[in-house]
Amino acid sequence: MNVKAGIEQHKATVYGILAIVLWSAIVGLIRSISESFGPVGGAALIYTVGSIFLVLLIGLPKISAFPKAYLWLGSLLFVSYEICLSLALGFANNRVQAIELGMVNYLWPGFTVLLSVIVNKQKVNWWLYPGLLLSILGISWVMSGDNSWSFRQMMENIQSNPLSYGLAFAGAIIWAMYCNITKIMSEGKNGMSLFFILTALALWIQYFFTSPPEMVITLRSVSMLLFAGAVIGVANAAWTVAIIRGHVALLATLSYFTPIISTAFSSLLLSTALSFSFWQGVLMVTVGSIICWLAIIPYGFQDASRRQGSESPGA
Repeated sequence: MNVKAGIEQHKATVYGILAIVLWSAIVGLIRSISESFGPVGGAALIYTVGSIFLVLLIGLPKISAFPKAYLWLGSLLFVSYEICLSLALGFANNRVQAIELGMVNYLWPGFTVLLSVIVNKQKVNWWLYPGLLLSILGISWVMSGDNSWSFRQMMENIQSNPLSYGLAFAGAIIWAMYCNITKIMSEGKNGMSLFFILTALALWIQYFFTSPPEMVITLRSVSMLLFAGAVIGVANAAWTVAIIRGHVALLATLSYFTPIISTAFSSLLLSTALSFSFWQGVLMVTVGSIICWLAIIPYGFQDASRRQGSESPGA
């Protein structure tokens, strides 16, 4: 690798790190905006503004160049995931629960590896299963409240808002499916800006067919909305550059620390103090996800990194 190419790779890798940091703020931003504009209206506005930023940064894709299977199935899975995540956070009973739901979303790395075994016949070692179990145990720990793990407390939390927990869990599975089919069907095409536009359209249709709460339009709420749109747009544009030119293996590794960074940002953005047991659960989810990823490495480190790094690390 010559000096110029090395500099370009380092610069692209920095873009990837920036994307990971920006994505880590999404959970807190979505919840904050939903409090001002409503769960559906807030999500629709975020993806509308995000779509504008994406089109300005990377342009509109040539739809005719997309493989039809990826265009239809990829669109369906991407839009479904984004709607599941944004509405799960928006309909949370309170801010602490919203952060909990953000953690449920981070089951997707383990599910991605598990589905790669089923769909892509990916070889893994036995680490996958304890890693996945540790991630699930971490989520249950997070949902048990301020005390040590309690099945009864966890079930009470789920029963208090089954819609949001169901959407968050479904979203984790849908994103894992999307990551796997993208590798097979996309043929290297990136439909991020198109998918964002479709997500915004789907949310606006839902908004106009429901009875949404009144939007609270203030300087702060509008500023937060523009900031969230910029964050989600710039993050996706930066990640696109990173996976083409950057150090993919390093970025894939760093992306597994997103739950910790996201929880920290969410706590700050939402002015919410989290218990020690909550942080224990976050650490368990993160370690479990890393173990799932390491289960692939002996069978192809670079291929595993590219498969996992080909898409955004999720919100």
